[in-house]
Amino acid sequence: MDTDTALDSTFSALAHPARRAILARLAKGDATVNTLAEPLEMSLPAVSKHIRVLEKAGLITRGRDAQFRPCTLNTAPLETLVSWTDQYRHIWDARFDVMQGVLAAMKDANDD
Repeated sequence: MDTDTALDSTFSALAHPARRAILARLAKGDATVNTLAEPLEMSLPAVSKHIRVLEKAGLITRGRDAQFRPCTLNTAPLETLVSWTDQYRHIWDARFDVMQGVLAAMKDANDD
């Protein structure tokens, strides 16, 4: 999978709050589908669909432990995403510095 396709897949997978919640839970350790579904207000088949999206994006893998198929977080796609966004960090930092100056000037104006 090339970098653009991988980024598209990762961003798409991260677009849904339930998938982000699943990844947040997996950041604490491996979990079964039932464990991942527990805090979500949706059916088990719906959770399974979200897990398939995450698996297709490479964000999780599913193993086999007896009759269980625990899910495991794979951070490699997230690391690719971080590398891609880091090339724009200097732009964001500069804009935030300008915004901080504007906000400080507004605060000073209001204090007078």
